Amino acid sequence: MTTKMSATIDTTEAWAGFAPGNWSETIDVRDFIQLNYTPYEGDAAFLEGPTEKTLRVWQTLEENYLREERKVRILDVDTHTPADIDAFAPGFISEDDDVCVGLQTDSPLKRAMMPNGGWRMVETAIKEAGKEIDPEVKKIFTQYRKTHNDAVFDIYTPRIRAARSSHIITGLPDAYGRGRIIGDYRRVALYGVDILIAEKEADKDAVADQPFSEHWARYREEHSEQIKALKKLKKMAADYGFDISGPAKTAKEAVQWTYFAYLASVKSQDGAAMSIGRLSGFFDIYFERDLANGTITERDAQEIIDALVIKLRIVRFLRTIDYDQIFSGDPYWATWSDAGFGDDGRTLVTKTSFRLLQTLRNLGPAPEPNITIFWDEELPAGYKDFCAAISIETSSIQYESDDQIRCHWGDDAAIACCVSPMKIGKQMQFFGARVNAAKTLLYAMNGGRDEMSGKQVVEGYEPITGDGPLDFDEVWTKYEEMLDWVVGTYVEALNIIHYCHDRYAYEAMEMALHDSEIIRTMGCGIAGLSIVADSLAAIKYAKVTPVRDETGLIVDYITEGDFPTYGNDDDRADDIAATVVHTVMSKIKSIPLYRDAIPTQSVLTITSNVVYGKATGNFPSGHRAGTPFAPGANPENGVDTHGMVASMLSVAKLDYNDALDGISLTNTITPQGLGRTKEEQVSNLVGILDAGFIPEED
Repeated sequence: MTTKMSATIDTTEAWAGFAPGNWSETIDVRDFIQLNYTPYEGDAAFLEGPTEKTLRVWQTLEENYLREERKVRILDVDTHTPADIDAFAPGFISEDDDVCVGLQTDSPLKRAMMPNGGWRMVETAIKEAGKEIDPEVKKIFTQYRKTHNDAVFDIYTPRIRAARSSHIITGLPDAYGRGRIIGDYRRVALYGVDILIAEKEADKDAVADQPFSEHWARYREEHSEQIKALKKLKKMAADYGFDISGPAKTAKEAVQWTYFAYLASVKSQDGAAMSIGRLSGFFDIYFERDLANGTITERDAQEIIDALVIKLRIVRFLRTIDYDQIFSGDPYWATWSDAGFGDDGRTLVTKTSFRLLQTLRNLGPAPEPNITIFWDEELPAGYKDFCAAISIETSSIQYESDDQIRCHWGDDAAIACCVSPMKIGKQMQFFGARVNAAKTLLYAMNGGRDEMSGKQVVEGYEPITGDGPLDFDEVWTKYEEMLDWVVGTYVEALNIIHYCHDRYAYEAMEMALHDSEIIRTMGCGIAGLSIVADSLAAIKYAKVTPVRDETGLIVDYITEGDFPTYGNDDDRADDIAATVVHTVMSKIKSIPLYRDAIPTQSVLTITSNVVYGKATGNFPSGHRAGTPFAPGANPENGVDTHGMVASMLSVAKLDYNDALDGISLTNTITPQGLGRTKEEQVSNLVGILDAGFIPEED
């Protein structure tokens, strides 16, 4: 078989045994998977433990690098070499690290500078790591090379600066890579780099005869940057001794080629989330072919996946202590999405779906890669039981609703970061952190004064006056008015940030593994939903009297009487939460977005809920100043008294169309709470997941 694409590459050996289709005529990985994958409906009995080599490499990594890093936070930094795809010589964990090769720099856990995002963050991070600044590098990025951060602050308006400094908007990607872009890293394995370069060159020149416009110029310039990135990818792989100009011929090569593509991305970008996509079904096609040919064994297949996961666990970015506090650690969300169903009704579970989960046994629990299962009640029973068993053993699996994702984003979607779905290779997100919806309520009642500092942050709004109980209708009207200002300021900041990011920190490698014309979403978000819902419910159903300081600023509340709370399957409070989410989304939709992006919203604060809480005051609900918010769409801590299923039902009342960027619910269960025996625990956890992910009715 020979491809009819722009490049003439001999694909006969690489594609031998694969069913042809549209994928063999044009770039279409989903079509390749649908025509060639083998659904697996059995159990985990076929799996293998770690090989001796896997254990040796992992032990070397643990003893020589990970253990030392835990003592110092940052093990090492290259302060002389700005990061790029081919900036560093090859690096290895050990002499027998040869199953899946490639490091971000030339040594495990050594971090690289990525100053295109902003020099101040890089300089701070280097100093915090106890290293010296290279004066020549600093000179380049402060005198000769404008950074994304420089550009953003050149454009920021006074109101954006005020909102940012008062923490009503927090975590904006204005000094670091935005992330939330998943390159279709599988394309490198299926087609090889030369075909991808030829296709990008053809796409670039397809518009050559069109009249000049900003879109035309940007399109051609970005394609040129993508082509350069693909050429650097090819060189980087060659430095490791691999020719990835053509497609992978074996399963081991398919994993290696795919990893090289991902490695090139994390070598050149430090995005807030650097997800790897949806790989198991793709890899499984190669494994099934090689297993049938007798060229590998099941033990070999597991060793290859284990080796890849080892590499994903040691991705590192140079971050500041402040950044770590915002995200509660040093995450990079190398999210690997798996399972679910295809549009034709076949399960997308494969044997490699099991192999991925087996790494949590072979290597031990870990937060990276962020394994995310697209759950559906109809998934094969053996797989559901294995997921539950691994969750109980490791607490290292995340679950998403396959029905919601597939219906809105198709059956080749993956999660970027924690809950943000997108079509692989066809869509990217302008990541936008989130607004403090809870603090906005306090601003509404205080006429734009900050309840913590007393500073007038927002001008032109009247506070609630008088010492009597708060009136719900008055508070809601003022809340909506304040949301106009906060949301408008927030979206203005996002438009500025992504305009500047495209100009000064463009993700050429990731975008080279996308279609030429893509869907762009603006990933907005809110924090503090449960606090807003409970506080408004208290005002509506109980008696809430404001407590003022000597300047008239409301600093606390006296709440008398009972009121419903969000998270207990009580429509009175849950409807308020849903209304808040809908109201914020409606206001976002009314504002023009950069590059005609589609507005989306997440209810997500898995990590930054602590930082938001520190910057926020007391509430009518009883939430105290400075204490952490509940994560994501969770009920307030200790307030959900009707059990986990009730809290899941409350969250289910939030309209997904108002939060297409994802809704996060974090639950903690002790294994003992699920049953006395392992079998009971697995069965009960499966039952809870089934109950929590009931498909929507037509």
